[in-house]
Amino acid sequence: MHHIAEGCRHQMEISSLDCNIDTENVVRFIDAFVCKLDLQKLNFAVSTIKDEGRPSYHSSIFLKIYLYGYLNGIRSSRKLERECTRNIEMQWLCGKLIPSYHSIADFRKDNPKALRNTFKLFVSFLKDIDLIGGELIAIDGTKIRAHNSKKNNYSQKKLSATLHSLKIK
Repeated sequence: MHHIAEGCRHQMEISSLDCNIDTENVVRFIDAFVCKLDLQKLNFAVSTIKDEGRPSYHSSIFLKIYLYGYLNGIRSSRKLERECTRNIEMQWLCGKLIPSYHSIADFRKDNPKALRNTFKLFVSFLKDIDLIGGELIAIDGTKIRAHNSKKNNYSQKKLSATLHSLKIK
């Protein structure tokens, strides 16, 4: 009996990144979602193009990286940078750009309000197309309650008031 033989690593192949990303892959949705956003309206710090030095990355690249990391449970900027180099999905999403971990971290640090606005918009979009229901979910757990303060404990009334006060302007 023989084992299945591995392919030749030195064999040259002709393909594109697009061929390697399935049409139903979530990165295609992330790309389309970010492309439709008006980043200035959401208060993202859009960098200006300078005459000298290296040009900056567009904010949409960082938002795509951040959303990809959010969906895949990757919070570390260093891990997100590593994903840009080794992950085919991330290479497709970023157009083979590889921002440094420091740039990714700065984007997160400089845009907290814009990221909140984006997530509110994203959740309302998902509600509009009936992908999520938006019902109230209660979690029963003594450990959660033991570490919870009155300020962080939300009822339906508090939640409605908070959402009403945080509406996108």
